[in-house]
Amino acid sequence: MYGNASELFVESFHSSITFNVVLTNKLNFMRKIFFIFLVACSFIQLHAQEEYTLSGYLKDASTGEELLYATVAVKGTTIGANTNLYGFYSLTLPAGTYDIIYSYIGYQSKTEQVILDKNITLDVEIDTEANQLDEIVVTADAEEDENIRNTEVSVVTLDVAKSTKIPVLLGEKDVFKTLQLLPGVASNSEGGSGFFVRGGATDQNLVLLDEAPVYNASHLLGFFSVFNSDALKDVKLYKGGIPAQYGGRASSVMDIRMKNGNMREWQASGGIGLISSRATIEGPIVKDKGSIIVSGRRTYADVVGRLFTDALDGTSLFFYDLNAKANYKVTDKDRIYISSYFGRDALGIENFGFDWGNQTFTSRWNRTINEKLFVNTSVIYSDYNYGFDISAGEIEIDLSAGIFDYTLKQDFNYYPNPNNKVSFGWISNLHRFKPVNFVFNNTEDDNIEFQNALESGLYAGNEQKINSRLSLNYGLRFSIFNNIGPYTEKVYDDENNVIEETSYEEFDFYHTYTGLEPRLSSTYLLNEKSSIKFSYNRNFQYLQLLENSNSGSPTDVWIPSSPFVAPTIADQVAIGFFRNFNNNTYRFSTELYYKTLQNTVDYEDGAEIFGNSDLEAELIFGEGRAAGAEILLEKTKGKLTGWVSYTLSRVRNRADEINNGDWYSARQDRTHDLSIVAIYELTPKINFSGSWVYYTGDAVTFPAGKYFIDGTLVNLYTERNADRLPDYHRLDLGFTWIMKDSKKFYSDLNVSVYNAYNRKNAFTITFDENDAGQTEATRLALFGTIPSITWNFRF
Repeated sequence: MYGNASELFVESFHSSITFNVVLTNKLNFMRKIFFIFLVACSFIQLHAQEEYTLSGYLKDASTGEELLYATVAVKGTTIGANTNLYGFYSLTLPAGTYDIIYSYIGYQSKTEQVILDKNITLDVEIDTEANQLDEIVVTADAEEDENIRNTEVSVVTLDVAKSTKIPVLLGEKDVFKTLQLLPGVASNSEGGSGFFVRGGATDQNLVLLDEAPVYNASHLLGFFSVFNSDALKDVKLYKGGIPAQYGGRASSVMDIRMKNGNMREWQASGGIGLISSRATIEGPIVKDKGSIIVSGRRTYADVVGRLFTDALDGTSLFFYDLNAKANYKVTDKDRIYISSYFGRDALGIENFGFDWGNQTFTSRWNRTINEKLFVNTSVIYSDYNYGFDISAGEIEIDLSAGIFDYTLKQDFNYYPNPNNKVSFGWISNLHRFKPVNFVFNNTEDDNIEFQNALESGLYAGNEQKINSRLSLNYGLRFSIFNNIGPYTEKVYDDENNVIEETSYEEFDFYHTYTGLEPRLSSTYLLNEKSSIKFSYNRNFQYLQLLENSNSGSPTDVWIPSSPFVAPTIADQVAIGFFRNFNNNTYRFSTELYYKTLQNTVDYEDGAEIFGNSDLEAELIFGEGRAAGAEILLEKTKGKLTGWVSYTLSRVRNRADEINNGDWYSARQDRTHDLSIVAIYELTPKINFSGSWVYYTGDAVTFPAGKYFIDGTLVNLYTERNADRLPDYHRLDLGFTWIMKDSKKFYSDLNVSVYNAYNRKNAFTITFDENDAGQTEATRLALFGTIPSITWNFRF
């Protein structure tokens, strides 16, 4: 079925250059713009004194893992640099002798004296701190005041290891659940791992695992994420101020990086819980040259359930996932990485079966061209598919669908001087949309065609220090989206009947969208402990998710932009104030944002989703806007650490066909969202944790009355999302006991209680007639109090 994918990919690249004279002219124009841009941002003031470059990698001393976003600073000055996504740094200075400070959160800083009389390559290793329990989960960077000085606006970097202390549903540690406790990030449902960012829908979040897009990041119908924390090294969420190298989604980017594996010695770790277990093994292929890591996880909820009830006999309900990664240092300048993920969910009840999953594969080649220029080349594959089958007597029904990506990209980092870090590159991504394929009694419905599209982008950006107070991060992205045949383009009348068809052959480029996406972030230091930050970004989203439910069903359908479906365009501005207090023990930040959305997509009422070859005729298009204020107060030192997060927001949508064309509350509109998180270290081996969340109930549509049609009583609905579920609140508690902590063996016991005071939060409210003919409202609550226990180990 996919045999012609490589042929289509090659043909797509060739055709994308020659198919349209207008597009070619635009590309030539962009080349000129990029050339002028690079000359401008790479301008170096001439100095009488000769300059040299210090470059290399910063690594963990015990494992050899490269440290991302670490700080490299010249002692006694404000001059410095940060390592990139692969731990590489470059610093150009006048000839002389310098004390260079290397630092990273949770690690001991290290100072190296460097006599810079030539270009020097220096790889540095630093050790972890002996006691990490007083560090907070959420961090901005290695230096304590880096959150004040850097140009990152609306960005969260999550410490994966320390997020495990926060209690979550069924004790399954989950980076998504931790992010939901931060301002501007909201869960999409009770206990769910899906999330909304600043009023955006779930499909407006780009989730990347080692650069590969993950189209459904949830297990068990949304209650767990697909990411096994044991395999992860770094998680970074961009709510705004999105750099130019990222594109394709309207609201946010979550960039997740897997561990490379221990370069020094073999190590195993894992955990055993009530409904799941996990195991990880890592070690060197060749010491200090290459390593490998393999991490697996599986649930067994159905197996445990059968011990307590016979009702689950013959039922399967589980998920599993596997992460693997290998890397090898070919030369001092070249390194290759290969990483993959495979995950699957399975649900089976008697004659009904349902399964879905993701597969990703990333191959990367890093090359240090010289002391100032670093390049990474990536080949990426991503596959998300789902299906279910039903058997009832002689009736058999099978349904399947999916989306497949084939990506080639290159990213360059250029370091002309300490005041500029230039990034530029390109990406081309071939999307193949497998439509909903319906099979009834071995008869396949072949009326729905595969759709193909090529999404490409060129970008350039620069992180520039203007003076001691003002820093900028600016860039431009040019995106191109080509629809590729074979395809039948249809025109519909007001009743959704087809009145005209145009057929396109294989490899025909039948429609093109382009977009310019400017990006800007800035930081102005008021003093050493406070700053004001501003950001603006425009994003084009060329893929849309047609959702079936609030919880993020795996049967949601991805569709491409087309002559009928325009891309969503998002513009967002944000301004924030950042302040550190009491020797950086406390951090305070507040941000205001405003976002507009063009070409949002929704269903018509009563739309047919499955097996509908004319689904696009049942779509409606509109606009959206979101505004909000975010406040975050963190305590980062002492026995008691944690944070208080609050978001005040409003999210509104409008479409001519809905609500008489008036603005209405979006599904993700939540006026108030409050989270309080605390971690208390009783002793070096015992700590307690807790989190309390409160937010405004979801916007929903309740019936306003009833009426009869042909003797049948039906509900009357008026304004969309004019009602609310009851406000949501919940308390979670946790306890961790470090049972053994030595160089050869570590183990801890984690006990947590989800929803400690047994709040019956409404998941849905339904309205039915009782025997007396009266309407009754029935509240469905998913979870009461749920205890869990997990034993974790490492040796």
